[in-house]
Parts: sequence; C-alpha cells; structure tokens
Amino acid sequence: MENNQIKQQVNHAVEGFTSSASILNHWQGHRRLTRLVIEAFPEEELFNYAIGGMRPFAVMVHEMISIADAGIQDLFHNTSTPLAELSHHSGKCFACTKEEVLNLWDDVTHKIDTLWPLVPQQRFHEMMLAFGKFEGITSDLVLYWIDNEIHHRGQGYVYLRSLEIEPPAFWARY
Repeated sequence: MENNQIKQQVNHAVEGFTSSASILNHWQGHRRLTRLVIEAFPEEELFNYAIGGMRPFAVMVHEMISIADAGIQDLFHNTSTPLAELSHHSGKCFACTKEEVLNLWDDVTHKIDTLWPLVPQQRFHEMMLAFGKFEGITSDLVLYWIDNEIHHRGQGYVYLRSLEIEPPAFWARY
C-alpha cells in the first residue's frame, strides 16, 4: 500500500451480492490459512530467511498484522492512523519468537471478530482515508487489506517450498 496509489473505479455493487458478514468470513478464512503458513516455518527461518531480495516472512507478517490492526480500528472508530504510525514502520522488533508472532496474529483476529459486527453496514459504502494517505471506498480498501495478505502469504509459500517444506493447501482456509 505504501508504494502504490490505489486507483478506484466507481463501485456498482450488485444489490445483495455479498454482505459484511460474508466479507468477514472470507477475510478470516484467509487469516486462518496465513496462520497455518506462519506455523509451518521453522523459528529461525521465519525471522531470517529471505530469497530474491524479498524480506523475511516475519517482516511481511508484521506488515499484515499492522495493516489489519490499524485498519479494523480505523474502520470501527472512523479515524485514520497515519501511515508512519503503523507498527511495521517503527523499525522495532515486533515479536522475537514464533509464539509471540502467533499470539499477536490471534489478538488481531479476535479484534477483527469483535469490532467488525459493530461497524454499520453503510460505513462500507462511504469514503475512507486509510492510514492518512489512501482515500477510497471503505469496502475497496478492506479488499485491498485482504489482497495484501494474500500476496505476502504467496511469498511465504515460495519460501517454504524453497526450504523443502510442504506449505498448507491453499484451500485450507475453511
């Protein structure tokens, strides 16, 4: 999200095509699968392994946690956490063990499950300024957060395969 401006098209949603509950279930399915990918990593490689100029997977996970955490809070409170204040921009070690990473992941998952149902349905059709920088229709921004996770999880799959570790089946999100 930091490197690319989001180009929005007018959203002509088909009435009744989906619901906020369906999107929550979809997102949490992806989060369950990403958690399995994190679990599949050996501790050392989670924090230190990288190929092709990519970042270690733990750094990518920190970004996913940071975006989901600030995103759900901003969505619920109708605020905009500045991009520079997202935890993955702090430069600090956000977790030092795989267990700590998984605990942070689970904390954000719980926060999403708790706050999401409290967001009024019309909020998803309003404009939102994500992270003080990216303006767009709220539902489109949420889909970007999910896409970002899928993208980084794919990088995790590449790492696992290069380590000769069988990653979780991509359909294992249900």
